[in-house]
Amino acid sequence: MKKKLLSIVLCVAVISSLLVGCGTKDGAATDGASTGKDDAKKIGVAMPTKDLQRWNQDGENMKKSLEDAGYTVDLQYANNDIATQVSQIENMITGGCDALVIASIDGGSLGTVLADAKTAKIPVIAYDRLIMETDAVSYYATFDNYMVGTIQGQYIVDKLDLENQAGPFNIELFTGSPDDNNARFFFGGAMDILTPYIESGKLNVVSGQKAFEEVATLNWSTEEAQKRMENLITAHYADGTKLDVVLSSNDSCAIGITNALVNAGYTKDNFPILTGQDCDITSVKNILAGTQSMSIFKDTRTLAAKVVEMVNALMKGETVPVNDTETYDNGTGIIPTFLCEPVFADAANYKELLIDSKYYTEDQLK
Repeated sequence: MKKKLLSIVLCVAVISSLLVGCGTKDGAATDGASTGKDDAKKIGVAMPTKDLQRWNQDGENMKKSLEDAGYTVDLQYANNDIATQVSQIENMITGGCDALVIASIDGGSLGTVLADAKTAKIPVIAYDRLIMETDAVSYYATFDNYMVGTIQGQYIVDKLDLENQAGPFNIELFTGSPDDNNARFFFGGAMDILTPYIESGKLNVVSGQKAFEEVATLNWSTEEAQKRMENLITAHYADGTKLDVVLSSNDSCAIGITNALVNAGYTKDNFPILTGQDCDITSVKNILAGTQSMSIFKDTRTLAAKVVEMVNALMKGETVPVNDTETYDNGTGIIPTFLCEPVFADAANYKELLIDSKYYTEDQLK
């Protein structure tokens, strides 16, 4: 009898061990997740893609910060495919995540799956990109997107000394993906600074392409930005007309613009002022080579740390830190938001911002 009882106990133990390892809430993590303590809360982190350097950094910074705070993390990248991201979020919900941090591919595509999160009482923090048309979004964490644009616009004003110079200076405009709500804030901020100079004639948009829809770049694609810049050069600058400045809302577009200009024969001696955002390694190298002027620096370590604070408050039932309750309406109402403040990096200050802060090493920028 004792032998039979011992056999039963051993069988139960084995079965229990197998069940715990099958991706249950407190068991071993599914693919892409990291293992924490048995009683650790699980946080799902959904990132758009690994194709852009900044999302790799965001994801890894978020994962490390949350793990350091004692959470189990399920980090997933969706290869810029909406259906993949929806499926990943579904798995996070059914897999027992206690909160979701989501950088959406398409801000308007997640309403259905996030309705399931709301039903399951799982709070959702929209990360960097506002998720639109759903009341399942609890909070939003980002950098001040409008300020990003105003910094870029003011940089152009200062570099051209538009307060004192008559011009006209020739400019072309590039912004981001029309399905990314942030792109409108970036572009709007920049144009609020630049429009008075365009209207006064000090800045001349030679192509005439000024509206957001005309200058948007689908998926923030480097290739699409390069093609459009090549077309602009052929149509408006092949006769020797001088191009003085290009507004680009981010680095992935700026890299394509740089490629087109270099291929057309521009060098650092006649390169137009060119803005960017994210301080991607390629763009920082271009800044040092004289083929990009500046890039907005958004230290993702700062944003990750703030999101961890927000997650902690949610998990403890405490007041979530926000500093904006007026600006970001996702179509269902204002989403309480925490805005981090961006700065710009250029050849004069990159070492202090990027190297001394240990965001990059010197070797990475060679």
